[in-house]
Amino acid sequence: MRRLEVLPYHDEWPQEAAAEAARFASALAADPRLLEIHHIGSTAVPGLAAKPTLDLLPVVTDLACLHEARAALEALGYQWRGESEIPNRRYFPRSAPDGARLAHVHCFPAGDVAIHRHLAFRDYLRAHPDIARAYAALKLQCAQLHPHDGAAYTDCKATFVHRTLTDALAWAARDPGATKT
Repeated sequence: MRRLEVLPYHDEWPQEAAAEAARFASALAADPRLLEIHHIGSTAVPGLAAKPTLDLLPVVTDLACLHEARAALEALGYQWRGESEIPNRRYFPRSAPDGARLAHVHCFPAGDVAIHRHLAFRDYLRAHPDIARAYAALKLQCAQLHPHDGAAYTDCKATFVHRTLTDALAWAARDPGATKT
């Protein structure tokens, strides 16, 4: 089993995310139903330690465009996972030939509450470096405790993530311009 690694922030992650977004979008062949693609997750927060896996959140007007582009997406190495336990999501992981996960692509229809939740969490960490530092320390600790168990790593962070998401949503509600769409 591959060892879980949490790395210091890499300045290249935003450019890598932009390239991954362009790669994903290319499979949709300029379909106007693809509205935008957000870089989310820890690699989207400057200074935050992260697993070196890019998280993207494409927003579409109609999930059907993803079904129509399935063959093109799979040809680019994206795995079709459907909702994968989250209603209204279409999930596409992409891995390197050696099995290392390169990207998690979480697609949602415009207006889905999950979009706001992901952006609020990301932008809250960007705006609160002290919280981001505490999260980084926890992630490193959880990776040390559970170096070969991704589920245990995620569980280890769960209380912090839930509390921070609650704070992020309250923060975004107080200042609707705080979350960048």
